[in-house]
Amino acid sequence: MKSEIKTQMTYWDSEADAFQRIYSHEKSSFSIWLDKFFRKDMYDRFVFTLEQSAPIAGKTFLDVGCGNGLYAVEFALRGARKVIGIDIANNMLQLCQQLALAKGVQDRCAFVQTDLLEYDPGERFDVAIGIGLFDYIRDAAPVLKKMNNVTTSKVILSFPRFWTWRAPIRKIRLALRGCPVYFYTKKRLRSLLSDAGFTRVEIHKVGKLFCVVASL
Repeated sequence: MKSEIKTQMTYWDSEADAFQRIYSHEKSSFSIWLDKFFRKDMYDRFVFTLEQSAPIAGKTFLDVGCGNGLYAVEFALRGARKVIGIDIANNMLQLCQQLALAKGVQDRCAFVQTDLLEYDPGERFDVAIGIGLFDYIRDAAPVLKKMNNVTTSKVILSFPRFWTWRAPIRKIRLALRGCPVYFYTKKRLRSLLSDAGFTRVEIHKVGKLFCVVASL
């Protein structure tokens, strides 16, 4: 296993509960207010992804870096035929399984501990998403190519923007906690997506993020 993946696995296993509380709001009122102010784009990208995935019913989805399962389970709740979520952090996958069971969609959701580049799904999916994924990948190119290869219709992605006031603060804060983070310009994104074989690309600004829809 690559050292970069080991580092990320360790970090996200330790952060799983804290990440979950960003969405569950099981924290103080002041902390909830801080999340709504400083992490607004996390909530906005969720809405963006669901809108761009529509219609969802009857489709198959691959959620790369599925985190706590929020997106995967929501796809299933909205009628997706099959959803596979993959993540490198075991503690995140436990949250996924708990959520799918609580929402009654465990029959249409499966969660696998793996890195995309090591994963052979044995099939292609209608839609693949990578939300909050490329923040933590030093070399995005092979991951984008693999997502292209395993998808038949559409890929939806998010990338943190380089030129924002928050970028240097976030980079320093996460570096101190042993978690490298990477930022993107629109020019670099277009180059990466073109090299990965995506020819129809829409890049949207969503808060301090770029949200991308690449149609196949």
